[in-house]
This record gives sequence, C-alpha cells and structure tokens, in this order.
Amino acid sequence: MKRQKLHFYDLHSTRDEFASDVISGLSRRPATIPPKYFYDARGSELFDAITRLPEYYLTRTEIKILYDNADDIARYIGSGSLLVEPGGGSCAKVRILLEGLKPQAYIPMDISKEHLHVATQELATLFPWLEIHATCTDYSREMRLPPTVPRGTRVAFFPGSSIGNFDPIQAIDFLKALTQLIGPESYLLIGIDLKKNRSVLESAYDDSAKVTAQFNLNLLSRINHEFSANFNLDLWQHRALYNEELGRIEMHLVSTCEQSITLNNTLFHFSRGETIHTENSYKYTDEEFIHLANEAGFQSEAIWSDPEKLFSVHLFRS
Repeated sequence: MKRQKLHFYDLHSTRDEFASDVISGLSRRPATIPPKYFYDARGSELFDAITRLPEYYLTRTEIKILYDNADDIARYIGSGSLLVEPGGGSCAKVRILLEGLKPQAYIPMDISKEHLHVATQELATLFPWLEIHATCTDYSREMRLPPTVPRGTRVAFFPGSSIGNFDPIQAIDFLKALTQLIGPESYLLIGIDLKKNRSVLESAYDDSAKVTAQFNLNLLSRINHEFSANFNLDLWQHRALYNEELGRIEMHLVSTCEQSITLNNTLFHFSRGETIHTENSYKYTDEEFIHLANEAGFQSEAIWSDPEKLFSVHLFRS
C-alpha cells in the first residue's frame, strides 16, 4: 500500500482566544492587537502581494541569498533531517532548499488554515517524494511536533525576518522554545533584516501602491466579520515609522476622528490621532543578533548576506 505523504493537523487557537486578545488589546492605551491576527485568508493573500512590491526588498533579497548559497547550506546541514518551519505560510522559500537538504520530513506550522492547506498541497505536487506534516497552530503560543513525525536531526527554518515581530526579550524566549523543540545538536536557519537607512525601511512598510495599508486595515475588517464589530475602515489610516532608538519599524492604525467601536457588547472610545499598534519589526546588526541567539543557547555556524548588506541568513547550532 502506498504511504500517504501529506498529513494535516489542526491545533489552531480558538475563536474565543482571538476575541479575548482583541478586547484586551483595545482596552490598553496605547491600544494594541497582536500581528498574528493579520493572517486570515485575505490577510495572507495581501501579505503575499506585499512580498512582490518593489519597495519590499526583504523577500527577494532573502530568496536570492538562499538560491546563491543553497549548496553551501546543504553542506553544513547534510541530508535526512527533519525540517520544521514555524510560520510556513506559502512554503515558497523552503522550496529552494528541499533538493539540497532532502529532508526525511517537512513540518510547516502556520496560523492560517486555508493558506496552509493550499500551500502544502502545491508543495506535495512539486515534491512527491517529500513527507509533509502540515500543522495549523499558533506557534507564538506553543510549538509541538505531531507525534507521527520521524526521528532525525532537526532543523528549524525561520525565514522572512519574522523574529523581528518579537521584542528582544520575547525573541530570546522564542528561540529558547525552539531549542526545546529541536533539541541538542540541531540547527536553526533564520533570516534577519539588517539595520539601514530610514527611508528604505519606511518605504518597505508604506508602499506607494498602498498594499501594506490594505493589509493593516484588513485586520479591522476581519474583526468586523468575525465579531460583528463596527469599525469604519474609512475612519482609520495606516502609519509606518522607524523608531531608531528601539531599532524597529512600527505599524499603527490611526483614528482620523473621535469615534466609538462596539465589539462583543464592549464599547471602546478613540480620540482623533489615537492609534492601534498592530506590529513591530525589529532590525539588527549581525553582531547584535548573534549575541541575542547566544543568550538563547545557539552558537553561530555561518552567515550569508547580499552585497548591499540589506539582509542576512544565519545558521546556528543548538
């Protein structure tokens, strides 16, 4: 009997957790909503569109680094590993590595069930030899491997500078959780967006076509749809700025007038100019990030970058 190669596990956080996080976040001042809730089906589509924008250098730069150095990466890691990708999303970048690494199995984890279904089905068609254990889960809360995955050296793949969504203390905690997931004598391959000119950074998060603005505002549309809230998207504006002191891009939604929002029988008031803080994206130097990873128990093995030093891909050993 032919063994099935694509397995799907739904460990998704509940709708109640989403409502609780939103109500708690909107009750704070400044108000906040965790960026993981960007990624419903529409949000995932918009993010994929963002990665193709001319201003958004991150994706194309990281992809070129991975293409140019795929053989070198494979030489370090070897074949037959268990390849784990928290935040697998479209599974696009991992395709660059699969032929070289020839992993025993690939375990993408993502919060968007629909997006993960589509992406892993495409991947299974492209790589019929690959065993895939797709896991719909909130990796920022809990990471655990499905019980059916095979044994072998584990490699965590965390591209896209997604580590930047955590503040430095949270990032260390997340990396410590990764060490628990993959165990000793394993690898972490991770993408880092490097510190650079303010104008380059801010353009990447506030593009001329306003796709990132749509992505940010879609969060309010999702809350309206799922909880019958009454956000009027015409009364909110997208804002992205680089906080040089903290070394991070901040994304906000700005109220353009005095207004009140009702969500699950809870009333929230916003003044003109008041914001909902929706995302941070921390930027690092290579040296800063190596120090941070060391705090979590990882040791640097190799670094690959582009000629302009916009982005880097690091390999660590646990």
